[in-house]
Amino acid sequence: MDRIVKEAMAKWPDVPACTGWLALDRRGRFRMRDEACQAAGEPGEPIRHAALNAFIARNYTSDAEGRWFFQNGPQRVFVDLDYTPLVVRLHHGTNDRCIEHASADGARLPVLIDQCALPFMPHACWCDDQGSILFSGQRGETNATDAASWRDATNATEASRSHIVSDTVALLYDQDLDLFLTLFPETAHQIAALLETMEPTQTPIPAPDDPRFGANEGTSLRWPGIASPLRCHVIATEAVAARFAFCRRPVI
Repeated sequence: MDRIVKEAMAKWPDVPACTGWLALDRRGRFRMRDEACQAAGEPGEPIRHAALNAFIARNYTSDAEGRWFFQNGPQRVFVDLDYTPLVVRLHHGTNDRCIEHASADGARLPVLIDQCALPFMPHACWCDDQGSILFSGQRGETNATDAASWRDATNATEASRSHIVSDTVALLYDQDLDLFLTLFPETAHQIAALLETMEPTQTPIPAPDDPRFGANEGTSLRWPGIASPLRCHVIATEAVAARFAFCRRPVI
């Protein structure tokens, strides 16, 4: 969080929070929703100003109740979520969005970067009943600078997982699905087989203590550069928010 934001919070601690004015869509775009958009139930316009997007990204976090918000100076602006609180891009090598990520032997490594330009360290892979890919894991605290720092942070997080209270969840950007299938074809076929056994429209949404929330279905994903394989699971779309304890429509 920016220093000037923290100073504003300390100076004006009683500014009321607001809801409905900001949303995050399934492609990781923050959208501004004025009163007309809210009244009509419209998604709002994507924020295209680079500096404003960067400011929101640096000051985007969540509270103890699972409500994600943008701290706009002294005011907390809660964010409506189209699906998950984070959306990640799958980077593999050099492109216009990231630097080259390579292992010590020069091999390119896939890495996940969220909509706020922070690295995302996956612990498990999920597929919902709509065919979307999600990852549960932990966000990094600073921008990823190279593959070694991303890999080291990931493995350090894995080593200390017994001390982690809970993971958050990130949706894989839909246009990166083809790259995911290319990098992990065997896992993709295994997940597809699991989905064939899932009938979310005919069964109740699993409760948080249901085995379907955390059981290993025998499928795993070997992510290059990460020591332990990622377990793969299937989940009903409607169950994601409850499973990962976040609020899609915050209220105050």
